[in-house]
Amino acid sequence: MRAADPDAAFPTARTLLLLTLAGFAARAAFLMLEPATHPVADERTWTNWAVESLVTPRVAFSPLRTHMIFYPPLYPYFIAVPFALFHTLEAAKWAQVAVGALLVPALGWVGVQVFGARAGVVAAAVTAFYPDLVWFAAHFWSETLFLVLLWWAVERLMAGDARASTGAVAAAGVLWGLAILTRETILYLTPLAASWLAWRAERPAGAKRAAAFLLCAALTVVPWTLRNWISFRAFVPVSTAGGLALFQGNARLTRQEVYDRYEAVHGRIEQYRFARREGWRAIGERQPLWAFEKLREQMPRFWEADSLALIHIKRGAYGAVPPPIAVAAAVVVLAPYLAVLAGFALGVALLPLDRRRGLLVGLLIFYNALHVATHGFARYRLPVMPVVFLFAAAAYVAWREGTLAGASRWRWAVAGAVALVLLLCLIPSLRTNLRHPAFGFVDQAEPAAFEQPTP
Repeated sequence: MRAADPDAAFPTARTLLLLTLAGFAARAAFLMLEPATHPVADERTWTNWAVESLVTPRVAFSPLRTHMIFYPPLYPYFIAVPFALFHTLEAAKWAQVAVGALLVPALGWVGVQVFGARAGVVAAAVTAFYPDLVWFAAHFWSETLFLVLLWWAVERLMAGDARASTGAVAAAGVLWGLAILTRETILYLTPLAASWLAWRAERPAGAKRAAAFLLCAALTVVPWTLRNWISFRAFVPVSTAGGLALFQGNARLTRQEVYDRYEAVHGRIEQYRFARREGWRAIGERQPLWAFEKLREQMPRFWEADSLALIHIKRGAYGAVPPPIAVAAAVVVLAPYLAVLAGFALGVALLPLDRRRGLLVGLLIFYNALHVATHGFARYRLPVMPVVFLFAAAAYVAWREGTLAGASRWRWAVAGAVALVLLLCLIPSLRTNLRHPAFGFVDQAEPAAFEQPTP
């Protein structure tokens, strides 16, 4: 399979448009039909910043009149604009439905460039109907906006590299910067994207495009960094949540003990500096086994067989849900997840890696590593699930075309090893879910924290 070959017999653009409309319809239908629920955990944080701060006469959307610093700013503004126009949070959900559907063509075109037209369309179809993505579009979490910005940035990055287009790469930089302002984690992967652009046979041209990408990303983020300096007299690139995540993910303390110590410090910037200092100190104290301990602790949490949709059920956000309904919901949510993981294990091991595929794998590995260094959670893996979709789609196409049968024993061994690692990560959460009373198999279970701050 050639990564970017046109396929005249496959009307890719038209198919991706139809899948985008289908993805919108699926999200809209869920928004209208979802059982009654209410914002929980960090959802309240996002909506409170939007409604009780940004749209008030005192702030009036001015970044200099709001004290927002713990989380990145773009998602609260995204909620605030439709709320200001229509005076209801339901309008923000409809905006998410529309924006969320735009992930479908983004991932489709990435797939076309990396694996070919058929794999791109299959990956787009998975994106259109993947239960977690549909669910998030109707809830106040930053993932929907973040995914669209990040994966259109990746699409423009690859298109600019393939066409030697500085304009496309500049657009990628702006989108990447907006993604950073939505969820700061991707800031730390910026050198990876820039290095990928620079690392090619035409070194001077690649370096110039990498510089254009970095410049546009920086110009997008720096105004907020300057705002933080003006408002707080401190260098905070985007937000302060990463400090707490570093502390919480590495200290040998309970979550409540971490929060007690963090909140005992007076001042947002002082808390940020304290948490970073304590986080790095905890990492130093856990050497030389820190990396191995963190892999054992956080990989099963990052890849756990769970989702916020199920956690809503388990924590009572939908009220009393009969166990058979809860089990059915778990099957609907987890069966596609397990299926794409299996396809990913085949795809990443059986398909040869080239430069573009290497970028996808690099994004997944480094993003995963950031959450191993802090802490893992089912929600946190969603931004790199498109990598899983793409490799699973490519494996499916290869299977349909009969090319998997020719894979060497070594490649099958690698696929088995990847699958085994993922299975070992899944087993603890599968056992935990089976013991949860919401599903009716046992009478009681240990309560779990609903949400943790993300870096």
